Amino acid sequence: MADPRSMTEPMTPPYASNGAAARLAAETWDHLWPWSRSGFQRQRAIQAAGLALAVAASLAWVLAALGQLAPAAIIGWWFGWSVFEIAVRMGSKPYVKEGPWWGRRYRRASLMDMICYVGFKNLLIGAALFIGLKWAGLLVL
Repeated sequence: MADPRSMTEPMTPPYASNGAAARLAAETWDHLWPWSRSGFQRQRAIQAAGLALAVAASLAWVLAALGQLAPAAIIGWWFGWSVFEIAVRMGSKPYVKEGPWWGRRYRRASLMDMICYVGFKNLLIGAALFIGLKWAGLLVL
């Protein structure tokens, strides 16, 4: 088990010292893309499997938009992707924001921190995608 003191250890993502616009763009990318260059070097098999799973999850959303996949199947894919993303992020980007969302303080993430971060982030993204598909008339519930 990890030393509890290491979970409060401050961390700085590579983009944290950039200007406001660059930092916002980099943080958006950070939320949407769980991989990092250093993560690829350390976890090649997990990273390769993650890319394949990301393609499969994206294909599931496309099939849903075409009306070829039931909402329950999409939720299952999204849950599976979320579980895998936790493992990827713990190896690639093991930090979470400390304090308010607009702040600049980051710290090393515990497993529970990452579960909560990925779960909430993917819940919001999934809800937005479901609402968008429903609004466009591409999803029948």
